[in-house]
Amino acid sequence: MKYYLIAGEASGDMHAANLMKAIGKNDPEAEFRCFGGDLMQAAGGSLFVHYRDMALMGIVEVLKKYPVIRTNKRLCRKDILAYNPDVLILVDYSGFNLPIARYAKKRGFRVFYYISPKLWAWAKWRIRKVRRYVDQMFVILPFEVDFYREHRIDAEYYGNPVIDSIEAFKPHALSYNDFITRNNLKDKPIVALLAGSRRQEIDKLLPEMLRVVSEYPDYQFVIAGAPSVPQDYYRQFLKECDVQIVYDQTYQLLVNASAAIVTSGTATLETALLGVPEVVAYKTSPVTFFIGSLFVRIKFFSLVNLILDEPVVKELLQKDLAIDIKTELDRLLYDQAYRSGMLKKFALLQETLGEAGVSERVAKRIQSIIRGIEE
Repeated sequence: MKYYLIAGEASGDMHAANLMKAIGKNDPEAEFRCFGGDLMQAAGGSLFVHYRDMALMGIVEVLKKYPVIRTNKRLCRKDILAYNPDVLILVDYSGFNLPIARYAKKRGFRVFYYISPKLWAWAKWRIRKVRRYVDQMFVILPFEVDFYREHRIDAEYYGNPVIDSIEAFKPHALSYNDFITRNNLKDKPIVALLAGSRRQEIDKLLPEMLRVVSEYPDYQFVIAGAPSVPQDYYRQFLKECDVQIVYDQTYQLLVNASAAIVTSGTATLETALLGVPEVVAYKTSPVTFFIGSLFVRIKFFSLVNLILDEPVVKELLQKDLAIDIKTELDRLLYDQAYRSGMLKKFALLQETLGEAGVSERVAKRIQSIIRGIEE
C-alpha cells in the first residue's frame, strides 16, 4: 500500500519515522511519500519537502511566512493527488494539516491523524474540521480520549510514542566519562539546554537560558542542537559564553545531565521520562503572547503537568525568565528533597503512559482499518 505522511517539525519527524518502520514490518510492499525530515527519509520515505521549510511558531511569524506556507500547501495538494496514496497520515501540525485533511477528504482519500493537534488548549473551534475530514484520530495523551468523546469523535489511545523512542535508546546510553570524552567536554556536572527545534524558539529562549550560565562556575552548560539548525546559528548567541553544542545526541546529553532547562513541547516529556529534573520555559513575541492569552484556557502548558494534572515541574512564561530560571535551577541542583520528589512524580508519569510498542500497535490498527474498509 501507499502511505503519504506529513510532519512539520523534529518530534513529528521522529514519531512518523517510527510509525513508518512499524508499518513496514507488517507491509513489506509499503511505499512512503512525505513532507517531513531526515528520519522519515531514512525510514524509507520519498521526501518531498523538508520540515525546516515549514516549522513556524507564533502568529506574527506565521503571517510573515504566509506566502511560503501557501506555496507549500499548494505543492502538497498537487503531490497527494499525483501520488494517489491509500491513506494520508497527518502528524500534529494542525495549521497546515487540517486544511490538507479537508482537501484530501473531499477528493476521496482516507485520512488518519496521528498525534492530535492541541485543540483542547486553544482551538476548540477547529474540532468540527476533525469531525468532517478525519476518518480516525490516534491520540498520544490519555486525557485526549475524553476530550474527543465529548465532541462526538472516536479517538483511540495506544500509548505515547516517546516511550518507544526512549526504550530503543536505553541499550545505547553512554556513561558520563564516555559521553564527555566523545564530545570533548569538561569533567564537570552538566546542565542541558533544550532551546527548541525552531529558529524562532531559539531566538527567544536561548539568550534567556544563557544569562544564567555565569552563575554556575562549577557546572558546564551544553546545548542540544536541533537537526535543522546549523552550528553557526547557535554561535551568534555564544560570543561571551563557554557553552558547547552537541548534535544528534539529545538523549545522551540528558541521561548525563544533572538538570535541564527545556523549552515547552515534547522535550519536556522526554526529559522527565529519562529521569532528569527540569525547569520548563516558553517565550514568544509580545503580540503572539497577547493574542494567545485571549484564547488559551488550560491550567498548565508543559506535557508533564498536563498529563499528571498537577504542577510537577516549574513552568516559566514570557517575563523575567532568566531570574526565574536561576531560582528554579538552584532548587533542582542543590535541594535534594525537591529533586527526589520530582523524580518520584516522573516515575508515576511513566506508569501513566504505559508500555513500549506504541508505534507497532498504532501501525497494526491503521492497517486493520484499511483492510477492513477494502474488504
